[in-house]
Amino acid sequence: MARTALVTGGTRGIGAAISKQLKEDGCNVAATYAGNDEAAKKFTDETGIATYKWNVADYDESSAGIARVEADLGPIDIVVANAGITRDAPFHKMTPEQWHQVVDTNLTGVFNTIHPVWPGMRERKFGRVIVISSINGQKGQFAQVNYAATKAGDLGIVKSLAQEGARAGITANAVCPGYIATEMVMAVPEKVREAIIGQIPTGRLGEPEEIARCVSFLAADGSGFVNGSTISANGGQFFV
Repeated sequence: MARTALVTGGTRGIGAAISKQLKEDGCNVAATYAGNDEAAKKFTDETGIATYKWNVADYDESSAGIARVEADLGPIDIVVANAGITRDAPFHKMTPEQWHQVVDTNLTGVFNTIHPVWPGMRERKFGRVIVISSINGQKGQFAQVNYAATKAGDLGIVKSLAQEGARAGITANAVCPGYIATEMVMAVPEKVREAIIGQIPTGRLGEPEEIARCVSFLAADGSGFVNGSTISANGGQFFV
């Protein structure tokens, strides 16, 4: 029987690549998005992957959305907490609003995504929880105190859930992408992009599909002994 997978922020960039990979792996996939109805419809038309709209920063919205997914596709076996935002500013200029927006989406949003599916995973004695963190959650980054804090916090969530879920057949792991050739990165000025690439030993940006293959491995039934781990997919830019 096919597994059901939920990918938050699953219609663009890294999330879209993950959604497509999990479908290719044979999963029934639900991809969430926050606001662009037209883009979500296009994604569904092109891929056949069902899309659902909710704000991961809102627990009630997340719970209701997850209930819709499970009514449509069946109990969620695999959850990929990928949705995230940036509100960059040097710390002395960062506003409380910028702090809370990022924390609410990137950290609390991970709780809101996993918490509603956790009891069902425990009951069924199977689950795969995968959180998309970031290289900047491992090493920090200028003007990203808010973002780096949330992505580091995501790693703490994974390590704790790995211990709580292990005897129930649930694994929790993280992937920390480096700089990936998404729309956001490709939109930065070429000189800035060249400077970023100059820091990466492989001499190039990563591809979204490379992150998706990491998720595919962690989501597999046969990866049950990989638990509480972090895959650093950054071209050798940073080692832990």
